[in-house]
Amino acid sequence: MGRRGRFIGGLAVLGVVAATVVAVKLGFGPLPDPEGCTARVAGRTVELDTEQSENAALIAAIGVRRGLPARAASIALATAYQESKITNLEHGDRDSLGLFQQRPSQGWGSEEDILNPYYAINAFYDALLKIDGYENMRITEAAQAVQRSGFPEAYEDHAADGRSLASALSGQSVDGKFSCVVRHEAGKESDALDESGLTRRAAQVRTDVEAAFGDLALGGFEPGGVSDGHMEGSAHYEGRAIDIFVRPRSPANNRKGWAIAYYLVAQADRLEIEHVIFDDMIWTSGRRSEEGWRDYDPGDASGDRAVLEHRDHVHVDVLD
Repeated sequence: MGRRGRFIGGLAVLGVVAATVVAVKLGFGPLPDPEGCTARVAGRTVELDTEQSENAALIAAIGVRRGLPARAASIALATAYQESKITNLEHGDRDSLGLFQQRPSQGWGSEEDILNPYYAINAFYDALLKIDGYENMRITEAAQAVQRSGFPEAYEDHAADGRSLASALSGQSVDGKFSCVVRHEAGKESDALDESGLTRRAAQVRTDVEAAFGDLALGGFEPGGVSDGHMEGSAHYEGRAIDIFVRPRSPANNRKGWAIAYYLVAQADRLEIEHVIFDDMIWTSGRRSEEGWRDYDPGDASGDRAVLEHRDHVHVDVLD
């Protein structure tokens, strides 16, 4: 084969490789679906990559923790969309930083503060709550009142997506309206349990979910590990699972349960989560995550069906 033939053959191989990479990324044909998260609310679909999803879920979770209306999260999410595409940027115009491109020179805090998502989100909500009547403003007007941007109408471009995400992630939209495709490459977990009876990964989930939502009613683990009270084969017996109770059953607690469940799914890649179960539905990481939320069947186990179906608590377990 001459040089021209080898060149054309090389181009063909490169073309196949490039097409394969694109197909894998976008999930075409028989190839796996792309990693990332999707919210489907009232006929609108919002797609986020994994980092965006983690940050969006934290914005909504802190709103829930503070008892704010979903409207506040809508404004915050639309603002973060416009300012950073919901990523924690370490740069920006002049000294702007973080999710909301807040500026140390304008009194938002130090660079270290602003790059801490928990600090930045709370700082945004603190400023929003000082805006009289923000709940009844157009999203772009409320965002502009906080941000004082040179492009005051720009936030409106993201208002609809902000509302959809806030509706899902605040627990207003139930029954699996927010889901993620997550594939893990995690190594084997140590069998060692900490002083509370949890593996390292499970303990990290406990710390993380309480950092987002504040004090929670937790169970399903105890010092030395649990030996009964759960279904056969349960991850609780290995210290890999936590139950987050939202009792008594009520519409408000159901919304909180879904907010927690969606938050955990959004963080599943980072926290190495395997299953999330709530309100008779289950989400599983790995290849099954492409199926989204599925009906949960506790089988023939005896006991309170509401408990077995996880109507009053969110179950989360991590990879072994």
